[in-house]
Amino acid sequence: MNNILTAPILPNEIEWRVQSQTSTGKLIVVPYINNRCVMHRFDAAFGAENWTSEFREIANGFLCRLTVTINKREVYREDGATKTNIEPEKGGISDAMKRAAVQFGLGRCLYDYPRVMIECDGKFIPDWAYAKLDKLVEWINDGKCNRDMIVLSQK
Repeated sequence: MNNILTAPILPNEIEWRVQSQTSTGKLIVVPYINNRCVMHRFDAAFGAENWTSEFREIANGFLCRLTVTINKREVYREDGATKTNIEPEKGGISDAMKRAAVQFGLGRCLYDYPRVMIECDGKFIPDWAYAKLDKLVEWINDGKCNRDMIVLSQK
């Protein structure tokens, strides 16, 4: 679609969340784009005046329609998400917008990331891991990652 949208995602455009914890205590973490990434990339790709977002509430969630104007023609994609556990409405709207952006190609590359595990104590991503996750993103963007799984440790 648009090279700006499909360009590699930069470390400052990614956030990480814990997906699960293994029986040995390792955290399995997954990357996702944030809404600022969606807005900045769409502004850069189409111009702030050439795209819009619309939201509709559905049963236990929201649909987002992103419409862009290309060569005086409107093109839209939409996707939905459920309300989230924290800030249910805001989180659901945000997730629906990010999912609709993926329909345009933004962040689709994250689905090809290797599985990432973090060796640590606790249920949250430790502070030391964020710099390593940023380096991992740079490594992936530079084409230097050919692994199915990455295990990060503080060592």
